[in-house]
Amino acid sequence: MNYEPPDPREFAQLRRGLPVVAAVLLVAAPILPMWHIAVDAVQYPDTTLHLHLHAYPFIGGDYQEMHSLNKYIGFYYPDPGVWQPNYDPHPYAVDVPEWSFGPFAFGALAALGLFVALAPDTDRLKRGMTYQFAGSVAVLTVMLADIQYRLYQAGHHLDPEAPVMGVEGFTPPLWGSYEVANLTSYSRFGAGAYVTGLAIALLAVAFYYRDATVTLGDLPDRVAGRIDGAGQWLDEHTVGDDEWDESEGDRRDREDGRDRDDRSGPGPSGGD
Repeated sequence: MNYEPPDPREFAQLRRGLPVVAAVLLVAAPILPMWHIAVDAVQYPDTTLHLHLHAYPFIGGDYQEMHSLNKYIGFYYPDPGVWQPNYDPHPYAVDVPEWSFGPFAFGALAALGLFVALAPDTDRLKRGMTYQFAGSVAVLTVMLADIQYRLYQAGHHLDPEAPVMGVEGFTPPLWGSYEVANLTSYSRFGAGAYVTGLAIALLAVAFYYRDATVTLGDLPDRVAGRIDGAGQWLDEHTVGDDEWDESEGDRRDREDGRDRDDRSGPGPSGGD
């Protein structure tokens, strides 16, 4: 079967162009930090320590200072095993081999986006976009769940021979603040995570317009049409100010009529 590539002009359509842009973003995302942690410690009263974690075994920022603090409670950076990180893993560290394959997961999603965008016909394009969008969301969801599990595992696998004893197990959140011993940490997503989210959003838009030849120039009119349609629906299914005033007036008239009926009802009657 001979493959015939799509006309280059078709890449102006959102359903072909956006997956290509998303693929570029997914390639760039692992280069940027995925997760950011700011730590306030009494040992460093005049500064806030910062850690930057990537999608591959690399920790940037004040990772050496944080290692010196974490070892007192027996909390260590994970051991990726396959890929040598930029620090020496502790023998008691939690094994996280999947961390080494993060860039390959992003690369596979990017390659899938390009493969789908180059589909030779519309039917294969729409079918491929369905698989791509569902697969990308599933893969990233599994990655987030795995990261949170590994954080739980690391926080509950403290070295029993650590200098500071009695520290209860903890789970660092992907987003939020937490306190352990005399450390207060603040977790936030990094730039790489936001770039990944943008890529998924572009794939969602492309998937939404998979049945249409909409281009970027057509998008403002499409959005305006959707907004107008939503406004008309609200007008048809909600009560306007005039109708509300009118219905309120009718209600008051009915209540006034009942009050008059009650006051002018039949008086007492006598029998023979």
